[in-house]
Amino acid sequence: MSDVETSTSRDETQGKGSKAKWWLIGTGAFLALFYAFCGFYTVQPIGALPDGATAIVWRESGEPFFNSADALCLERTGGVSLMCRGMAMGQAPTERIILRLPYLHFAYTMSTGGKEFDR
Repeated sequence: MSDVETSTSRDETQGKGSKAKWWLIGTGAFLALFYAFCGFYTVQPIGALPDGATAIVWRESGEPFFNSADALCLERTGGVSLMCRGMAMGQAPTERIILRLPYLHFAYTMSTGGKEFDR
């Protein structure tokens, strides 16, 4: 193998490593910013919304990364009732929605600390 071939393959290998490094740094920065400014708001399947829904929203200061109407009820009253759920749904961050997603069960259970409540 000549010196030219060795030099070329070494440069290609270093270029790939450098691209991967910058890709990882960029991905890490994106995830850190996403966690700092965005969050998930989930509505479990209920009568008015039989399929449920999840939204990626801009978070306000002090708002948890995973949130839901039931989580707000748990925080404020220590339990979930139909009346509390309805009031919490009225305070949903509809004006801060970035992206609407189908219902994500894991996001709902993360917001309620693993607890689930009937419709």
